[in-house]
This record gives sequence, structure tokens and C-alpha cells, in this order.
Amino acid sequence: MTTLRSRIIAWAGRMYLARTQKKGFDLSRMSFLPESVLMPLRREGLNPVGDLAAVREREPVSKLPVPIAANVWLVTGYDEVKAVLGKANAFSSDFTNLVGKAGAGAEQNPGGLGFADPPVHTRLRRLLTPEFTMRRLGRLTPRIHEIVEERLDAMEKAGKDGDPVDIVHAFALPIPSLVICELLGVPYEDRADFERLSAARFDLFSGANASFGAISESLSYFRDIVKKQRENPGDGLLGMIVKEHGDSVSDEELAGLADGVLTGGFETTASMLALGALVLLQDPKHFAALQDGDDAVDGYVEELLRYLTVVQVAFPRFAREDLEIGGVQIASGDVVLCSLSGADRDGKLGPEMEQFDPTRNVPSHLAFGYGIHRCVGAELARMELRAAYPALARRFPNMRLAAKPEDLEFRKLSIVYGIESLPVRLDN
Repeated sequence: MTTLRSRIIAWAGRMYLARTQKKGFDLSRMSFLPESVLMPLRREGLNPVGDLAAVREREPVSKLPVPIAANVWLVTGYDEVKAVLGKANAFSSDFTNLVGKAGAGAEQNPGGLGFADPPVHTRLRRLLTPEFTMRRLGRLTPRIHEIVEERLDAMEKAGKDGDPVDIVHAFALPIPSLVICELLGVPYEDRADFERLSAARFDLFSGANASFGAISESLSYFRDIVKKQRENPGDGLLGMIVKEHGDSVSDEELAGLADGVLTGGFETTASMLALGALVLLQDPKHFAALQDGDDAVDGYVEELLRYLTVVQVAFPRFAREDLEIGGVQIASGDVVLCSLSGADRDGKLGPEMEQFDPTRNVPSHLAFGYGIHRCVGAELARMELRAAYPALARRFPNMRLAAKPEDLEFRKLSIVYGIESLPVRLDN
């Protein structure tokens, strides 16, 4: 099993390296996303581009000049984003709103929670919620710590002669991938496939069709997994739902739920682990603070989640009725895009929100979204981050970056922000 995991991890590394070799992109391949819409997906290093803050200060709800029949609004203010995401009755998230637009066909509906409205969303979330209670997740805690220690051992071995070690490929990618394997009950040997599919759907470099293609391929994969779980239910999330709910949940619904857990729990957590490590390493006092005890961990994790907000925009919302948000009239049928990264840096929350400060006390961040579509796996992500950051700092207290921050390569255009590689020297 160890040899198999090593081969899979190496494969995942090659996949990510291949992504870094892409040069440029053709906006004509993303004609449904004009430049004004792409701005919330761009960053300068760890920070959203300055234009996003300027728009938020000027117009927290601003109309985008897009060449389509419906009005499209960009919401960047914290209060305004919460108002949109909290009004499930006034805004629809249903995938059918996209059919015939953005290169989407009805057959590409990913199912799951993200693109569903009540009552379908309510019923499906009730299936998942019991599996994400602290009691159920508690069974994963020992395995999460085990996985973290395995990855630290692998890093120590790779860097024993003073060679640089890439945190992305050696640490950030394998941890959530293996945890999702445990949670879903997915065979380890299949991990490479779903890592690739999870990354592909959020990377807009290749255009909408490639993203939708990755979704379709992922659903096909999970349909096969669901079929096997029907025949022989395991102790993972899919097996437990089959045991408890049987035929009351369809194979298509189960595949959609599994796909949603994958996409919500792998790429996002991997990006947080890598980018969070970069933030900590840029200031030795932060890295040292996590070595001294567990008291500081929660504050660091929550501030990293807010500061980084790796899921940059929420799924689009479609107005069901005429209403007002932030003093702006939204008409029925209008499209609303909520910038989570913009909202979490809103100066109304406190001073110097563009800076990282783990001692600050602010209202709840929106890194996991808000309202009925708030990430169901938020606590699982926190468990992984709380386990990983202190363990990394304690095992390698003298770790330092092996590249200049300005030379690091970040994703150019992705719904989930991330970094392609993060080389470090362990210096133990």
C-alpha cells in the first residue's frame, strides 16, 4: 500500500507540474466570461487585485457591462454578500438557470448541493449533514493525524540532504486527498483520478467546456463507485447513506453528493494548506507561534481562512423576484456574482483587513460561504488545518522558503485560488 500511495502522489505531482507549463490563455475560449467578470478571480500574489477593493469602496453592488440580455451584478461588500447568500427564497442556485448558457447542457448538471434549490437541496443536505457532525467526524481524527505524520515523514526523507521540498506536492495535496478517500470510502488506487478532476473543474485556463467536461467525467466515475457501494456498502459516507436510506436516494443523487464532497473538500483544503504555509513562513513569529502550544491554533486557522478566502466567488445566484440589495435594485432574472474574497477584506469589518492578523476579533468570515449553501464540510476542513499547521511547524521549526516570494507561480485564473509549487528547505 505504501508503494502504491507513493506512486499516486508522484503522479499527482506530475499533473500539477504539467499545469504550470501552460503559457497564456485565450479569452475567446471563455467568451461567456468577459474581462470585467474575470477581475474577481485575479490576484497579485496573495492579495485580490486592487481593482476589487476600489469597486467595493465605490459600489459594493455594481453592474457589470456584459454583452448578454440579463443584467449581471458583482457584489463585493461583506453585508451585501451576506444579504444575497442569506436569501435562498429570493435567489436561485439551480443549474437549470445555466442550461443553454456558458456552454452548459442539461446533461452536465453536477447534481449535489451547490446547484440545487429547496426542497431538493433541503432533502439532499439532510442526507449529508449527519455524516459531518463532530461525532461522526471524530472517527476520522486519528486518521487525519496519522496522514499528517506520514506526509511529514515523507518530507523529512526528501529533504534530508538539504534538497528543497515542495510543500504543494509533498504535503498540501496528499493530506485532503487521503482524508476524502477515508470519508467517502473511495479506493486509494483511484485517488489520482479524482485529484485531476477536482483541479480541472476550477481552472478556467482551458475554458468552460474543459471545466464542464471534468464535471461530467467525475460524475461518471462516482456512478461506478455508487454501483459498487450498492452491492457492498462500506463504512464510508457513501456506504452509510446507502445503509440508512437505501432506494430513497437515487444513484444519480449519490454520485452528485460524492462529487460535491470531493470538489468542496479536496482542492480548497489543498490550496489552504499550501497558501497558509506561505503566509506563516513569510513571518517567523507566526511560524514560531504554532510551535509553542495549541492555544493559538484556532485564531491562526480562522484568520488564514479569512485572509486567503481561496474560494474567490460563490456559485452564481439568479434573482427570482425584484428586490433591493445594498440600496441597488435587482430585477427578477438578473444574475448576481458574490465576491467572497472581496467581502472578507471589507474595511467595514475592522482596520487593516488587507493585512494578516491572527489576534483580530471580527465577525464570522465568508470563506465557507453563508446561508443554506454554506460548505457542509467546513468543520472537516478546520480539523485538517488545525492538525496540519502546528505539526508542520513543530517538525520543521527552522523551515524557510527556498524561493523568493516574487518568483512563486500562482494560478492565473481560477475559482479556487492556489499556488503551483512552494519549495522550502527544512534546515533541521
